Amino acid sequence: MQVIEKRPGSVPFDPFYDPMTAPGLGPRSDYAPTYWIGTAGTPPADDGPIRGDLDADVVVIGSGYTGLSCALHLAKEHGIKPVVLEANGVAYGCSTRNGGQAQVSSGRLKRSQWIERWGLDVAKRLHAEVCEGFDLFRALIRDHAIDCDPQDGGHYYIAHKAGVMPGLEAEAALLRDTFGYDARMLTRDQLHAEVVRDHEAHGAMWEADGVGIHAAKLAFGYLRAARELGARVHVDSPVQSWDYRGGVHSLCTPGGTVRARRVAVATAAYAPRGLHPRLKDRLMPIMSNSIVTRVLTPGELEAVGIRTGSPLTDTRTLRHYYRLLPDNRLQIGSRAAITGRDAANPAHLQALKEGMYRKFPVLRGIELDYSWWGWVDVSHDMMPRITGMPDLPGAYYALGYGGNGVMYSAQAGRRMAQLVAGQAVPELPIFNSELPHEGWKTPFRRLGQWGLYKLYHYRDERA
Repeated sequence: MQVIEKRPGSVPFDPFYDPMTAPGLGPRSDYAPTYWIGTAGTPPADDGPIRGDLDADVVVIGSGYTGLSCALHLAKEHGIKPVVLEANGVAYGCSTRNGGQAQVSSGRLKRSQWIERWGLDVAKRLHAEVCEGFDLFRALIRDHAIDCDPQDGGHYYIAHKAGVMPGLEAEAALLRDTFGYDARMLTRDQLHAEVVRDHEAHGAMWEADGVGIHAAKLAFGYLRAARELGARVHVDSPVQSWDYRGGVHSLCTPGGTVRARRVAVATAAYAPRGLHPRLKDRLMPIMSNSIVTRVLTPGELEAVGIRTGSPLTDTRTLRHYYRLLPDNRLQIGSRAAITGRDAANPAHLQALKEGMYRKFPVLRGIELDYSWWGWVDVSHDMMPRITGMPDLPGAYYALGYGGNGVMYSAQAGRRMAQLVAGQAVPELPIFNSELPHEGWKTPFRRLGQWGLYKLYHYRDERA
């Protein structure tokens, strides 16, 4: 395993942190031992912890992709220079623990499911919103010269068993014929010859938008751009209490209280349950594991046969997402433990390795350079929300991407900045409506998750 450089004056990273049970997060924690942190180089400067009370026009809670995009767009498009509060280091949570895959999605549902839920007209407008988001994502990387190793070439949705091919073919036809979007099918032989020699694959659907990126370099690029535009980003400043009275939000941190009339929440799965009652239990934190191998030899590269750096995802409900990194390491991830205390159980790591071996038998027993896990912000209806908080004037959030936030977080941050600035956003189901709550089922969600994982595994792996 590679050694991750420690943050100055830090406390050890807690691998067992669980947002559903921990009272809070931070400050001063080391980063998770991810490939991204290990290879990103020195982060750009930030503004250090809050030291003393201060007033701000807008406070953004969370310095991941969404929070930094919101801060960047508040400054760039609305002339507002926000204060960003981060519990630990910049992009401490999801933004430096993901798979670095930007896909043309904003949540867990497919286009056909959008139509079933909201009808064709809404689905088409939501598709246009997501495509606009991808254009923005590419533009931010280009216009702010963010050196995040982008590998553009589309996204491959790979059939892990023959029975899912008809569904993929129907989805590709729907994308082409109804949405006018470039998608096509590949046979197993075409996939093996042109893209990847995945031994499980029975074919694949290719969609035109998909980019592999270096997760931490993208976040640090957003940080640099936001600060250059006038945003202040304060690390090691967790919000320990939040009070609202007289039109002013008072956010208490270890170093002082920050007062503002407008607050934007972008904490993903890492918000403590007590951050604010309007947010409590509106997300289901789901754990995802990821590993990165040592550099593959020329013979291994030939056997694996990956000829793209684009995102690759299989069709399991408990999906595997994988890609070849620019330095010829293989990264692969999937869902894992249900609770934080079970995160280090070697059975989860072994299951992920076995998933890699099924796809690429030549890699059985290969050394790993990196292994980590992190929490994903899954909403109860599998779609994100960018909205104001009812009965809390001047407060907003953008949450719930379900593992598909690498790309859409850029647009979500921009949309939340528009709401903060008093502008209208498109009339779509993901805007201006709250994340659903599970009500009486809330205490039993993890029991339900355990049962669903058993069901999903059975469905995923049966012939």
